[in-house]
Amino acid sequence: MKNAQDRSKRPDIMQVLADARPDELDPARLTDPARQRRDLVRIVAGPVDGRVARQSLRFRPVGAVALAAVAASVVVSVGTFDRPEPVDGSAARPRISAGAQAPGGATDMRVDGRVELLSAAKKAEASPAEGTYWQTTTHAQYVDVAEANGRLFAVRTSSTENWSVGVRPGTKSLMVSGLDSETEPRTPADKAAWQAAGSPRTVQLEVGKPTGSHVLFKMGTGRPTVLRTNIGGEIYAVGPDNVSYKDLQALPSTSAGLRRHLEELYVQDNGADGGASGRSAWMLRQAGNLVTMPVKPSVRAAAYRVMAGLLGVRVVGHVTDPLGREGVGVEFPGTYRTALGTTQQRLVIDASTGDMLSDEILLVDPSAKAEATGLKAGTVVTYQATSRMGWSEHQITVPKNAHG
Repeated sequence: MKNAQDRSKRPDIMQVLADARPDELDPARLTDPARQRRDLVRIVAGPVDGRVARQSLRFRPVGAVALAAVAASVVVSVGTFDRPEPVDGSAARPRISAGAQAPGGATDMRVDGRVELLSAAKKAEASPAEGTYWQTTTHAQYVDVAEANGRLFAVRTSSTENWSVGVRPGTKSLMVSGLDSETEPRTPADKAAWQAAGSPRTVQLEVGKPTGSHVLFKMGTGRPTVLRTNIGGEIYAVGPDNVSYKDLQALPSTSAGLRRHLEELYVQDNGADGGASGRSAWMLRQAGNLVTMPVKPSVRAAAYRVMAGLLGVRVVGHVTDPLGREGVGVEFPGTYRTALGTTQQRLVIDASTGDMLSDEILLVDPSAKAEATGLKAGTVVTYQATSRMGWSEHQITVPKNAHG
């Protein structure tokens, strides 16, 4: 149970609802006070599209290898990996956990978590609107299990990435990935197992499905890589389309308009009968990507409001990201099988600033190999944590030892 000091840091629910409500629920457009109260409760606690509830959900999670290159949003292709299969084909539905008391005595966290997500939307509206280079600094890590000479051990690869997207005519977009890159045993116990296996300099890691392909990784440090990530004026991918800065600036700035736009892109990306592949998860991924792009503050705020209204998406207040920062957790629907076991993806958002903190994959049910190396349920096995996101007037510096 949170103490009084913790509760005092939480946003005022009624003020957040007043500041961050969707446009279609503006009380100025309503006349019946009772209807206003019902609608405000509905927008933070209830599903908005019953059709989605009948659809099984799948999504393309950020893969372990693709993570460092921001495969979800960069225009440049960095490789294709098998899509994990969902463990449960059940229909998406809102889930509940410890939190506020719902009518009838049921416990429901959605009201609390979604209110804080709407608070993030309000803060996002106050962010600086424009500059020359949109820049992000992210810290990535992924964990895998290697086997050598009959020994199992977990290894982790960590690195930092700087991405600078030029939005003015004549500017270029650069990504420097693999900064401070290192692959090493995850724990002292893993190091002892690695040494007992002969301290191999190259290890084989399984990727994709449990019966999927393997990739070789070198232990130790690596060199950074520099990429040009623009193709002419196109600087990002939104759904199936590569888009320019002008396209980003033209995105709808209301939650209803942005949701309609994303739904249209979903149909383009998945086909008219693609609902079973995961509309809510796809929408959440695209909305999460938009938050990290140089869009108008009003569009970033609308993206958060879209997240808050997606059916099957669980919003949990007060989680901690891999860098120790507290935020609001936004969990993707469904769980997925990987070589490490059953996993779930989660975004962590700072409601006090409107910033995206991290994009992470957690173990739900570890495989036998993962469990043998000490990887337990709840372990974050892949993450990309953003430590800086904003405008600059200067291009980033490329390290002298970078290749590419």
